[in-house]
Amino acid sequence: MAKYTKEDIFRIVQEENVKYIRLQFTDILGTIKNVEIPISQLEKALDNKMMFDGSSIEGFVRIEESDMYLYPDLDTFVIFPWTSEKGKVARFICDIYNADGTPFEGCPRYNLKRVLKEMEELGFTDFNLGAEPEFFLFKLDEKGEPTLELNDKGGYFDLAPTDLGENCRRDIVLELEEMGFEIEASHHEVAPGQHEIDFKYANAIRACDDIQTFKLVVKTVARKHGLHATFMPKPLFGVNGSGMHCNLSLFKNGENAFFDPNGELQLSDTARHFIAGVLKHAPNFTAVTNPTVNSYKRLVPGYEAPCYVAWSARNRSPLIRIPASRGMSTRIEVRSVDPAANPYLAMAVLLAAGLDGIKNKLTPPAPVDRNIYVMTKEERLAEGIVDLPATLAHALENLKSDEVIINALGKHLFEHFVEAKEIEWDMFRTAVHPWERDQYMTLY
Repeated sequence: MAKYTKEDIFRIVQEENVKYIRLQFTDILGTIKNVEIPISQLEKALDNKMMFDGSSIEGFVRIEESDMYLYPDLDTFVIFPWTSEKGKVARFICDIYNADGTPFEGCPRYNLKRVLKEMEELGFTDFNLGAEPEFFLFKLDEKGEPTLELNDKGGYFDLAPTDLGENCRRDIVLELEEMGFEIEASHHEVAPGQHEIDFKYANAIRACDDIQTFKLVVKTVARKHGLHATFMPKPLFGVNGSGMHCNLSLFKNGENAFFDPNGELQLSDTARHFIAGVLKHAPNFTAVTNPTVNSYKRLVPGYEAPCYVAWSARNRSPLIRIPASRGMSTRIEVRSVDPAANPYLAMAVLLAAGLDGIKNKLTPPAPVDRNIYVMTKEERLAEGIVDLPATLAHALENLKSDEVIINALGKHLFEHFVEAKEIEWDMFRTAVHPWERDQYMTLY
C-alpha cells in the first residue's frame, strides 16, 4: 500500500484531473456507503471535518445523536480507473468518529482495529488475511435487472468458449491491477456462472478494505458486460454456493508465528492454540461469518462447504484446512466464511476466537483426515465433531451465549447486529415461499 501525505493527495488530484472524491465506509451489514464531495471540499475532508447523518445508516445511532464525522485513511486513496478522463473520481476509506472526536464504537473498521490492539498486547505484530471471495455472474434483462440466467455453463478451471465470463473476469483483473491489487489467480469455479479471483494477502485492515473494493469493482465491471455479479452465498439450488475462504496467519517481528520446523506438521504451538480457539467458538461466530438467511443454504453436505467443526491438513471437508505451504506462508484456511459477511466483523471474531485459544493454551482435537460428508452421525460424535448451526436463528442464539465473541464485536455492534438479524429471520420465517405453495396448495 502506498503511503500518502496530504501534499501527495493534493498533487495527484491536480495531475490526474480528479473532480470528485468518494468518502467510503462500511455499515454494520457490510454494505459500502459513501459521501461524494467535489474536489473543492477536499481540504475540509482531509482535516476530518466532513460530517454526515449517522442516524440514517443501519445500526449506527439514534436521531438525537446523529452528527458523525468521516476520518479518511490517506493510504486508501485510489482513483477509479473506469471514470471519465474529463473528470475522474477518487476515493478514501474512512473511519467513523463521534462529534466529540472519539472513535465510534459502531464503526466495523474501528472495531477491528480495537481487536488488533488486543493481539499486539499478546506480543504479535501482524494478523494477515488472504481472502478468496467467489461470485456468480447472471445476465441482465432489457431493463437492466438481474435474471436467473447464467452467463455460461462452465465448470472448474474451464476456459472460453465454455467460460463466457472470461472476458468480464479479465477486465475485472485489469481494473483491479490498475488500482494497485496484486492478482495471483483468476479462474472459473465449480458451478456454472461461478468465478473466483484471488489477490495477495495483506494485514487484516488492508485485506478487509481490499475485499470491499473488490466487490465494488466486480459489480461495476460486470454491469458493463451486461451482467449482474452477486456475492449471495447460494443463489441457485443444486449447485455449489459461493464461499470466502480466509487464510489466516499471525506474525511476530516479521516471523510467521504459526511455523515451527520441528513441530508436528511443522505447526507451532501458537498455531495449534489458535486452531483450537477457532474450533471452540465456530458455532458461536457463525452468525457473523455467515450472516444471512441464505448463508445456511450453502452450509449443507455435498457442495464442498464445511458444515462440521473439525480440522485437517489433508482433506477439504472440515471447517479448517492447513494448506501445504510452510515457512513464511504457513497459515490456516477457515472455509466456512461466505462473501455476504462484513469482512471487518468476520476478522474481528475470527481473531478473537484464535487469541482466546492462545491465551488459554487450548489444545485442538486430533485432525480428521477422512471425508466427513460420508461419516454417519454416530461416527462424527465419536470423533467429537459437532455441526455448525443450520439456520440463522440457531446461529444467533449461539452468538448470544459466547462472551468472547460478544466482546470481539463490542456492545454497540453486538446489540445492533443481533437486532437487525432477528428482524431478517422473522421476515423470512413469516413469509410464504413458492416451495410451500408447490407442496401444499393442491394437497390440502
